[in-house]
Amino acid sequence: MLARKFKLNDNQFIPSLGFGTWQLQGEECRQAVETALKTGYRLIDTAAAYGNHEEVGTAIKNSGLNRSEIFLTSKIWRTDLGGNDVTAACEKALSELKTSYLDLYLIHWPNKTIPIQVTMESLKELKSEGLIRAIGVSNFNQAHMDDVLKTGSEITANQVEFHPSLYQKALLEYCRKNNILMMAYSPIAQGEDLKPEPVQRLAAKYSRSASQVVLNWIISKGVTPLPRSANQEHIQDNFGCLDFEMTAEDHALIDTCDRNNRQVNPEFSEF
Repeated sequence: MLARKFKLNDNQFIPSLGFGTWQLQGEECRQAVETALKTGYRLIDTAAAYGNHEEVGTAIKNSGLNRSEIFLTSKIWRTDLGGNDVTAACEKALSELKTSYLDLYLIHWPNKTIPIQVTMESLKELKSEGLIRAIGVSNFNQAHMDDVLKTGSEITANQVEFHPSLYQKALLEYCRKNNILMMAYSPIAQGEDLKPEPVQRLAAKYSRSASQVVLNWIISKGVTPLPRSANQEHIQDNFGCLDFEMTAEDHALIDTCDRNNRQVNPEFSEF
């Protein structure tokens, strides 16, 4: 069976499958997160920019689960990376999420106008105070991560867009070399990666949904996917990706789907 958890470089463990909340708002967000937790997801990913901290926090509270059972991730926006702004943003996130700590706090996007050393020092201070348990980044390429590592800071995870049609193999190998977990947002390319012939063929072969096949492939790479859905059936179906294994030959078929198909590329990105 696939790994249910991955070990982070600071000796924490993170679920190998998470639930993303990008574009989920209000009551729809609360219900989706509650459904995910009831289904069995224990990694919930959010961000200040998503505008849904309150709803995510309410869903966690309503679940009846102990906070220690949930791995909660959030992200700090790219304009809040300077000194005191980092602390203020984290404290706001904790208040909105109704929790005393985050399991993982990520820099949402790199920002070359703010020295990374300043940001990392503030994040390390938050960690020393117990407000966050691990530090990570999101949407960082190899050059960005080199800049972080040159400061002597440790990156636990890098959350990026990753799916069969954007198989960032070189970046994945870099992360592995530096003992950094890769996390995958938009893991099915907003539906596009359910359509390729190899995915459809393997879904038929294993009597699984196309989404399960894609998510299974991602986890087999040692990457944590973060599928997002407001549909109860889809949320439950995606969780089933953990219950089977594909052969190395079948994994290689999905590898061939890569076509540099980036879905998320805002004007301020530094890809």
